[in-house]
Amino acid sequence: MRGVSGTRSIDIYLDDALRRSVERGQHNYIAQVRAAFESAGVRVALREDSVAERLASVARPGYALFHMQEPPHPRALTTRRAYVYPFWRIERTNRRWQTEVAMAAFDPAAIDPDEAARFAGFWRRRLFGAAVPAAEPGGYVYVPLQGRLLERRSFQTVAPIDMLREVLTEVPGRIRVTLHPKEVYAPAELQALDRLARTHPRLELSAEPPEVLLPGCDMVITQNSAVAFQGYFHEKPAVLFARIDFHHIAARVDVLGSAEAIRQAREARPDFARYLYWFLQEMAINAGKQDAPAQILKTVRRRGWDI
Repeated sequence: MRGVSGTRSIDIYLDDALRRSVERGQHNYIAQVRAAFESAGVRVALREDSVAERLASVARPGYALFHMQEPPHPRALTTRRAYVYPFWRIERTNRRWQTEVAMAAFDPAAIDPDEAARFAGFWRRRLFGAAVPAAEPGGYVYVPLQGRLLERRSFQTVAPIDMLREVLTEVPGRIRVTLHPKEVYAPAELQALDRLARTHPRLELSAEPPEVLLPGCDMVITQNSAVAFQGYFHEKPAVLFARIDFHHIAARVDVLGSAEAIRQAREARPDFARYLYWFLQEMAINAGKQDAPAQILKTVRRRGWDI
């Protein structure tokens, strides 16, 4: 797109910590984004990500790229990590359940099984230090909670506290629940959770991290926590109470209801390796590969940018 001045430009809006990291040369992906655009003859500027700057972007010429923010105008896109480094996405929306990969159909038959197995094994070792999934599940369901426990948001089937009540109804065994480490919970939320735990002794509040709980669980039940996606590396079935982009091999409560979703997840044997290969290698930008700038340009052109 030609701006008013006749120059082609892209403004990248980043929060202070991320912008400082980029300016120090410590963020490989944004460096790849910058290199891709500059190689196409486009001027790139880093800007503060604030409400004022987002509003100002509407009147600025050229394109805008935001980090994990909803694009505020038609010339803007958003970028975010695809759950694990160095895989990233550039999308028209920050609503992950409306992204290209969320809407795409996953066809395992189109993925080479040997290549997928090598890919999944490599990244499992790289991310978790585990060559193979745990062979002996520990007899518990893992429920990673996120935020706003008492509120049902538009992309959720029920509020998180009600999700726990449905899990207690449908799961007869141990349930290990964790809070999100970056969330600040209101007293009313913690009190409601404590009441459930005192009423149902098999519901255990745990402070252990995902890398400890994932290998031994039978399945992951969550709204749409990224922990469920991490569980795919350990070949753990997922039950999702909310919409998200990695839903293709999960049991979806919005489609099946909670009882049937949990029943199907108990019996599910999806091809985790093929799914991980498709979701990350085929449907995301691998910033660790030499052709990352070409992938970036191809993606933004597919999103409608004339670069």
